Amino acid sequence: MIKHAFLSASILSAMLFSGCDNTAKLPESSGNKEASVSSKAISIGYSDYPGWVAWQIAIEKGWLKEAGVNVEFKWFDYSASLNAFSAKQIDAVTITNGDNLVIASSGMKGVMIMATDYSAGNDAIIAKPGINSIKDLKGKTIALEKGLVDHLLFNAALADAKMSVTDVTIVNAVTNELPQVFTSPDIAAVAVWQPVANQALKNVTGSKTIYSSAEKPGLIYDTISVNAEHLGQHKEEWGKIIQVWDKVVAYINDPKTHDDAVRIMANRVGINPKQYEQFISGTHFLNIADNKKVFKKEDGFESIYGSTYYVNEFNVESGIYDKKIEFENLISQEILNEL
Repeated sequence: MIKHAFLSASILSAMLFSGCDNTAKLPESSGNKEASVSSKAISIGYSDYPGWVAWQIAIEKGWLKEAGVNVEFKWFDYSASLNAFSAKQIDAVTITNGDNLVIASSGMKGVMIMATDYSAGNDAIIAKPGINSIKDLKGKTIALEKGLVDHLLFNAALADAKMSVTDVTIVNAVTNELPQVFTSPDIAAVAVWQPVANQALKNVTGSKTIYSSAEKPGLIYDTISVNAEHLGQHKEEWGKIIQVWDKVVAYINDPKTHDDAVRIMANRVGINPKQYEQFISGTHFLNIADNKKVFKKEDGFESIYGSTYYVNEFNVESGIYDKKIEFENLISQEILNEL
């Protein structure tokens, strides 16, 4: 489930050398017959997070072929998928809206054309016994991986509690190591995502979730970002792909097929379906109708624009990159509006 991986120096280097000037206004096809050939598979990098693992349903059911679109999904560790996308080894990637800003800051401007979901509990702040709210963390130490999405979540939690970052001490640690870090007597809480959150809860008896992404719906959007040049040449195919996703969401949400959907997803990542069910409940899947609302240009977290504005501000304040990104060029409503 580790979707929010650290962007290594090698990834950022690949981005710098493979950047292209993409905009949200999709370019028209060049008319080059060779460029518009549809026999070559559209390659999409996906990784271990429920909103993205759900594509496995479409793959196993053969829905993409039924829709008349040739798509090859390639399985990656999350950071490796960003590397491949930045090096133009794949045409699109599953990515958070915040991480799409990070790769844009290094030269690779992928265009987000749809959101698969928003996190609805999979990202959490876990605290030790005796700590029942964010306010109880005043004067205490919290461990998290700086610059990643749960640093963003913790920042939002502080704001909700009318607290400042100066009210706490933040210790930086690699996310996969946070369950062990949590056992230190000096650490009062950790900010983590699933399944690491469950590991942290198991490591400290009596610990509990005191804040999660369920309290801030729309803070963390999970999306598909596409190379703009490719998008301009394959608008029709991308429209079909989005329509297949609509079918996937319906299959997950339908009580008659829900168990089969969970089984397919759990099998892809080697987890027992009953255990995997909790990750489904922490994921708010978005169909086409939902996406049309989310992609309206509005303030606030109900819009991907409002959410991305917030992340952009946070990223600059946290020193993740120096200058604000012109993020509206990274979001396109065009294909959704045509469906």
